[in-house]
Amino acid sequence: MRSDLVKETKEVAKKEGAGKNGCRRFSSRYMLMDKDTVQQRARKVVPKDRTGRRRRLRSRFRAWRSSSIFRLFTVLGPGLIAANAGNDAGGIATFSTSGATYGYNLLWALVIAGFCLAIVQEMCARMGVVTNKGLADLIREQFGVRWSVLAMLVLLIANTGVTISEFLGIKASVQVLSGDINTPLVYIVVPLSGIALWWLVTKGSYRRVEKIFLLMSLGFLAYIPAAFYSHPDWGLVARQLVLPQIRGDSAYLSGYLLTVVALIGTTISPYMQFFVQSSVADKGIQPDEYIYEQLDVYSGTAFAVLIAGFVIITTGATLFPSHPVNTAIDAAMALQKFAGPFSSLLFGVGLFGASLLAAAILPLSTAYGICEAFGFERGVSRSFSDAPAFQSIFTGLIILGVLITLIPGLPIIRVLIILQDLNAAMLPILLVFIILLVNKRRLMGKRVNSLAFNIIAWATVVLVTVLILLFLLNVIFGIPI
Repeated sequence: MRSDLVKETKEVAKKEGAGKNGCRRFSSRYMLMDKDTVQQRARKVVPKDRTGRRRRLRSRFRAWRSSSIFRLFTVLGPGLIAANAGNDAGGIATFSTSGATYGYNLLWALVIAGFCLAIVQEMCARMGVVTNKGLADLIREQFGVRWSVLAMLVLLIANTGVTISEFLGIKASVQVLSGDINTPLVYIVVPLSGIALWWLVTKGSYRRVEKIFLLMSLGFLAYIPAAFYSHPDWGLVARQLVLPQIRGDSAYLSGYLLTVVALIGTTISPYMQFFVQSSVADKGIQPDEYIYEQLDVYSGTAFAVLIAGFVIITTGATLFPSHPVNTAIDAAMALQKFAGPFSSLLFGVGLFGASLLAAAILPLSTAYGICEAFGFERGVSRSFSDAPAFQSIFTGLIILGVLITLIPGLPIIRVLIILQDLNAAMLPILLVFIILLVNKRRLMGKRVNSLAFNIIAWATVVLVTVLILLFLLNVIFGIPI
């Protein structure tokens, strides 16, 4: 009878969530009581048993962590940040120039560039998941040091120029928000922004930095209401998205083609590919989580293209055809005149957020790439003593960007467009490396490219190469297009 009561007491305690200690306590202390009393006492004492409560909480947390939503939010980040960093200061300048000069006639090129970007970013993210290595690391391992040096030279040239453009964008946003192109606030805000970005990356962990980058991405939302405040003809937007109106004279076509090259250069930037693959590898995303990373890449690209489209629509509705863009303040003042001061304010806020995000991503992707290529320690979570080369490259590019930006009288918009054209010129070289790597079966196993992906990837290389050659023939040799 006593043993039966003890056994039943343990069962009651277990059923109510008590741990082993709770079971022993019930069985030893209450085994001489009658059955009903034991069960009542067990139910009263169980809630005080910390072991049981912790076990229940842990099991619920494990169940929540295994859910699809939690895993998506855990993986979310690299694709969204990389794609939105492409809408940087140079991107905003290029999109504003496109809208002010050609209205909505370049929206088709933006859609095609965005589609190609999604394919390229997916390939890089897939390589990061399968190999757990960055792009520069794979180039060195698979092609040797000489090709790695070439790839890093391409990256360094492209990224140094664009890093400078991001701080120029911060400068332009200060001018826009203050309403004064000669505001002395530039000499305060730009250095403080550089110091804040340096502190964030060198003193923070990867997860903390990623969360802040994601918050910075919310600044792009400012362009959506700005587009609606400009009151565009949405029917005309839809028609020119499908059937753009392009004039046949050579001067128009030459400028149009150069703007297309700049638009592609800012949409598919080399640094974005290095950043997304290194981030995926650094974050430790596993192959069974890759479906969530795909969603991250595709949704991030769609959001970035949508924001770029709204910038073109905003400037196309207010500045085309009689208000060319020479400076960001010109664009903002024109927006204020035609769409109200709130639209101008949103434009400045969006430009500041975009420039700030990319001003951190550019030096980071450069530091990642060079350190991976030459076997140096790298990582946001590593201190200066653990990864001196990584932190030095990042710090040096921040300082260079701040110093050049503070040069008075620099023609911002013209410099930004030239830098985007240079960025596009570096792109075909990097794309060839990516396509060759992702098709190596001994490296990628069954996750090599499909035939459709290869067709789109090589078509992108051919398209960009042809556009770049035409651009060089026009700029260097003066041959009309």
